[in-house]
Amino acid sequence: MNKHVHGNLAGLRNTQVKRIENLYSLKSPPEYIISPDIAAELVQISHDIRRQIGLLVDRNGKIACVIAGDPHGIVIPVTPDHMAVPGRLKGLRCIHTHLKDEPLTRDDLTDLALLRLDYITAICLTPEGKPGHVYSGHVLPDETKDPYQVLPAATIFDLDIDCLSRIMALEAELSRKNALYRPASGRENAFLINAVTQDTREAAASMEELKELCKTSRITVIGTAVQRRKLIDPKFVVGKGNLSSLVITAIQNHATMLVFDRELSPSQIRSITDFVEMKVIDRTQLILDIFAKQAKSREGKFQVELAQLEYLLPRLITKNTAMSRLTGGIGGRGPGETKLEINRRRVRDRITRLKKEIVKIRKQRHQQKAKRRQKNLPVISIVGYTNAGKSTLLNTLTQSDIIAANRLFATLDPSSRRLRFPRDTEVIITDTVGFIQNLPKELLEAFHATLEELAEADIILHVIDISNPRYMQQKKSVEKILKQLDLDKIPVLYVFNKLDLVNLSDFDDKWLLNQGVCVSACRKQTLTVLVDKLESMVTLQHSS
Repeated sequence: MNKHVHGNLAGLRNTQVKRIENLYSLKSPPEYIISPDIAAELVQISHDIRRQIGLLVDRNGKIACVIAGDPHGIVIPVTPDHMAVPGRLKGLRCIHTHLKDEPLTRDDLTDLALLRLDYITAICLTPEGKPGHVYSGHVLPDETKDPYQVLPAATIFDLDIDCLSRIMALEAELSRKNALYRPASGRENAFLINAVTQDTREAAASMEELKELCKTSRITVIGTAVQRRKLIDPKFVVGKGNLSSLVITAIQNHATMLVFDRELSPSQIRSITDFVEMKVIDRTQLILDIFAKQAKSREGKFQVELAQLEYLLPRLITKNTAMSRLTGGIGGRGPGETKLEINRRRVRDRITRLKKEIVKIRKQRHQQKAKRRQKNLPVISIVGYTNAGKSTLLNTLTQSDIIAANRLFATLDPSSRRLRFPRDTEVIITDTVGFIQNLPKELLEAFHATLEELAEADIILHVIDISNPRYMQQKKSVEKILKQLDLDKIPVLYVFNKLDLVNLSDFDDKWLLNQGVCVSACRKQTLTVLVDKLESMVTLQHSS
């Protein structure tokens, strides 16, 4: 039997530690919250050591975990064998002592709601060290203001309440309620969270984009929260108290996962996933997951897997349940749990092999580019924010049928087509992966071979979706990435797309529009000015 006592044993005598360990050998009848004998033993031990003592008891009445706390509370450990899922309770009830006569605390009730405990019970000590009042509570299946109910005070002789039957009835009602909101197969219900220290408007815009990313990944957004803070909490982002409230709200709204609109550090992932019994991912992992879903070619799959493993390597935590909730992406795409349960050495070996494969791909690309250079064909590369209409523009210009969809990152693999201008000048025109604000550095590094194509461009066509209210922010994000890739010296032609969805007279920034060409990429007749402008730029470059 595992007799490991969780919590604080410092300063206790061996006889006291042994007595605490012996709690594992006890068993309570399932119909009792806890038997009077065990309750009395808890009180005696607690009085002796002047600290709170807690038990996690399973539905058969077996002691699953013994916890030694301090005078003010206990810390419930992670229990991988008992994880609450939507519509179900944890399968464990928590019974612990209070050194004085006080009802269930805010921390007690937060643990009850967050961890989806079957019950939480506090047995109070009298000044003489005898069992006093007993306070209990359980979660409520209804979406009320408080997600729990506190029962009237009792004594240790009033705990034969047909506990197991009550728990099963509660869980049946929870399952019935949850079934009404259960996401379709392969989908998730997500609650989105972020914290900001400055401009809340920018955070709101970023949150809107996160919603689009969720939509692309077939995630239903059931709620959002942006917290204004002086400093970002180094462990819980929004602070432990705020996170508790937000997670309880998320659970009440039938969320199955939390998505943070930022990249979480390894320590934040560990703290949050130890605190919350729910799948937790960040913006970076969501983008990586979308890339994993969209990658079709061998090259694209290699690059995405490399990016995922580079991201997850510092987050591989031995024997930590964070991995079971962090890994596998949404719906299990990407490297998956089995690969990420292996040790760091094997992950590093896989990263090394992937890098070698990508180097081979890079060599093949150099050979292809050498042939292209021999023909001395000018290269025009289309760049832009994801879903700005780059693939649609390429299709319309070259009468091609590259995948073009109204979703983020529809194109991952670069596509090249020939385009003949009216005066018989021929060029190569290429489409590349879309950019996004705060594009994960792991993706930039992994897709370096793909983005290298841009360095060969004679002209960059920067496509901007002017129907998007955040088009200026998107333009700046793309330009920032081009600068990072040292591509800001290549001549750029702005293409303001989706002309059919806007009224140009409403635009204040007419100066910007005059710096480029306004088109509707899906309507060939609007591209005449663009084609003429491109031909002039190519002719001018090759004549100089």
